Amino acid sequence: MRSPTLEREAALWAQGYQVVVGVDEVGRGPLAGPVVAAAVVFPPGQLLIDGLRDSKTMTAAGRERVAAEVRSQAIAWTVAAASVREIDRLNIRRATALAMRRAINRLPFPPDYLLVDGNPLPELGMRHEAVVGGDGESQSIAAAAVVAKCVRDRLMRRLAAHYPVFGWGENKGYATQEHLRALDTKGPTRHHRASFAPVVQPRLPLK
Repeated sequence: MRSPTLEREAALWAQGYQVVVGVDEVGRGPLAGPVVAAAVVFPPGQLLIDGLRDSKTMTAAGRERVAAEVRSQAIAWTVAAASVREIDRLNIRRATALAMRRAINRLPFPPDYLLVDGNPLPELGMRHEAVVGGDGESQSIAAAAVVAKCVRDRLMRRLAAHYPVFGWGENKGYATQEHLRALDTKGPTRHHRASFAPVVQPRLPLK
């Protein structure tokens, strides 16, 4: 599996952009919990984070180790979220952009250029390049994804202690059979996304 590189960042540094920010989110698809975004800035150069790749292909322990290395080596990193209420009020796309803007705005200096995973987000209101599959291409984006996922996973494990029936410690709010079965029997909590169809639409009982 090809590891993400700094090729895109290097091209931007060569054009005079010093503060190149990788931005990614975690939690667009779950039925419960916030969407979390992170922004990561690496110093210009060829610093490579060993073991960094698409966060979805990494173990939990591997993500935590790499996240610690990212926090140590980056010149800046931030995390922010959009709440369940904001997701329901704005829709998930706009809430994702809001979480990203919050993370970017928490940086100690303004960005020169953003590298963002996925499709263009004009809602960011900033110069950016959208990279489909960016967490497998750009080290800055991949680093942001790992940091965001570690933070969101910890949050969902804490919520799971209060709502164990939904299995959030393992499924992180995604629509597993365990989660859907608990929704059928217990109903939604205040941490569920009421605008997401599986939360509000009746379903046949799961076997």
